[in-house]
Amino acid sequence: MASSYSPIAFAALRSYPSTRLGVGIRVAKPLKPACTRSMVNRLQAFLPVAGFGWDDVIRAAERDDDDPSDLRGYFQRLQTCNRGSDLRTQFVPFLVEDEVVGCVHEGFIKHLKKFQGVFTFMLDKDSCAAGAHVKIHSSLKTPEDRTSAVGDIIKCLGDLIPGVRNELYPVTSSFGKQVLVSLERAAAPYFGIKAYGVHMNGYVVKSGQKFLWVGKRSDLKPTYPGMLDHLVAGGLPFGISCKENLVKECEEEAGIPRFIAEKAISVGAVSYVDIEGHKFKRDVLFCYDLELSSDFVPKNEDGEVDSFKLIPVAHVANIVRRTEFFKPNCSLVIVDFLFRHGFINPDDIGYLSLLHSLRSGICS
Repeated sequence: MASSYSPIAFAALRSYPSTRLGVGIRVAKPLKPACTRSMVNRLQAFLPVAGFGWDDVIRAAERDDDDPSDLRGYFQRLQTCNRGSDLRTQFVPFLVEDEVVGCVHEGFIKHLKKFQGVFTFMLDKDSCAAGAHVKIHSSLKTPEDRTSAVGDIIKCLGDLIPGVRNELYPVTSSFGKQVLVSLERAAAPYFGIKAYGVHMNGYVVKSGQKFLWVGKRSDLKPTYPGMLDHLVAGGLPFGISCKENLVKECEEEAGIPRFIAEKAISVGAVSYVDIEGHKFKRDVLFCYDLELSSDFVPKNEDGEVDSFKLIPVAHVANIVRRTEFFKPNCSLVIVDFLFRHGFINPDDIGYLSLLHSLRSGICS
């Protein structure tokens, strides 16, 4: 669909409140600064994009000045992924063929109203009143027609939707149902659709001790540059199964050959709902474990990972509890791993509440 509308500039900045120790260690609770703010600012000019390096990671991991059974740090990480619950009333349902597939912010609707041939609107003075909704126009009969029309609109919106990747996500009422339209990945949270991904814990057992491979994202990544990540993770695009997508990501992100990647075990899913501004992010992450041999060394093939380190699981737990070094949704998958492998146990205060919080979004 052609359009004469000019792109609307929109600056999207995401910030995470944190306290800094020394030259960039982010901690879960306030600590007395090790140097002055001006000294920190000068030193940070020489740091990677994320503000920390592997030395900072290891230093945070190896500290022994707190109680491992204190789960508060884990709760803070999960809360970071589940912000904005009080903002739900600012969104209205997004429908395709009378199926509710997402939700759209009342402020974002103002931009969509320019495209009356693609969307219809059931709104009144109070755009979020009962029965209000946004719907793809009934004249668009096929998933292909809808995908093309909505794709053209996303191009017209320009910087209003930053980080376009030219990667389509399937839009369904629930996982495995009929695909009603496919949507640019970067636009998914602006339409509140459910997005799915695969995250894999790559671990090694040496002398009875478990270690996790941890990746550090490239400083050139458009999202969460320089932050810690799983050995392998990726969104689930249109037209590929979870397992096949995982095998593909294993090869691209860590150089894991197919015959090894296919041994990864499906171990469940975690979910979260993160509301910020016009974005309503509803993600379900399918979790996998893969035990690797002690002589395996990952090698990134797609330029998206800067480096890897093999770290004892107990130390990875400390990093999650004490810092904000990990890409936020990775923390959920790691906490799930800690439950399943006995690093968090029922005697820890808040055990059941934390377990429940791993699925704060509806897994459907």
